[in-house]
Amino acid sequence: MSLRFILIGLTALAIPLSFVAAPYPNELLLQHVPTVIGVVLLVIAAKRYQPSDVALGCCLAFLWLHLIGARWIYSYVPYDDMFQMLTGHTLTETFGWQRNHYDRMVHFASGVLGLPPISNFLQSYCHVSPASAAFLSVACVLAIGAGYEILEWQIGMTFSPEMAESYNGQQGDMWDAQKDMALAGLGAIITVPLIYRWVPNPVTPSGVRKNESMPRT
Repeated sequence: MSLRFILIGLTALAIPLSFVAAPYPNELLLQHVPTVIGVVLLVIAAKRYQPSDVALGCCLAFLWLHLIGARWIYSYVPYDDMFQMLTGHTLTETFGWQRNHYDRMVHFASGVLGLPPISNFLQSYCHVSPASAAFLSVACVLAIGAGYEILEWQIGMTFSPEMAESYNGQQGDMWDAQKDMALAGLGAIITVPLIYRWVPNPVTPSGVRKNESMPRT
């Protein structure tokens, strides 16, 4: 079994483990619906499309960020406790925040970590140039983000207000959806200069894949 499937397996194992002494077990069930879907899609992608190591690593990193957020239903991720243990201060006190910003960080990360896998797919299967793939990937990130916000809207219309809030994590911010999409787009735009010349798994004339490399600066 290759290392990539071992890592995917460990990610899948983390889903049931996250229920151990979970502070919000009922809400966690709903949070892990996209986690399970993500793991299944990653297994299919790894077997059928063979994404590059960079692309696969970005997908796994995002799933782990979501696993952490899901366990504390995003609104209660205890990053302040860890920061206070290290520095004696909390991020909330330092920056005067009024809410838990872990969900904002994950939306930003969706742009940063989403660009390489999408660019990988566009180059490998749509025969798009690296630069074009990078810019098209930004549009894809924004489209996926918009679709997810529509899903959250439907959850808000379907489930109880308490369950919808525990999943959506708006924390009273009426502009939550717009801010989330903006952060995802910002993360994607910032990543463009890093990958606009990146060719995942270039193939030699003999058909053998070389080790991929990031663009030189």
